[in-house]
Amino acid sequence: MNIPGHIDALLETERQNLQNSGELGDATITEFFDLRTQSEKVIVNFSGGIQKECWRVTQSNGSYSVVYMPEAGYFSLCVDSALGPLDIGVHGPAIRCFSSV
Repeated sequence: MNIPGHIDALLETERQNLQNSGELGDATITEFFDLRTQSEKVIVNFSGGIQKECWRVTQSNGSYSVVYMPEAGYFSLCVDSALGPLDIGVHGPAIRCFSSV
């Protein structure tokens, strides 16, 4: 599977759905896509010392970034840490995760 292409398709579908529904403001959607970066593999730290290979989809906003978890099929909001991204248990669609902070 072409994971970066799959991520792009998920994000575009989410953007269209949110813009059509008006559930989130255009400013939030724009801010998310301003931080959007080329998808790249990254090791994410989970509770219990578990590490998994995920795909970073946004650069950090200074505290948080959004990653795609291919095993789960959805996105995660991660806090920045000295050891890399740390999953904080906020999962689901990318822009909605991003908008939770």
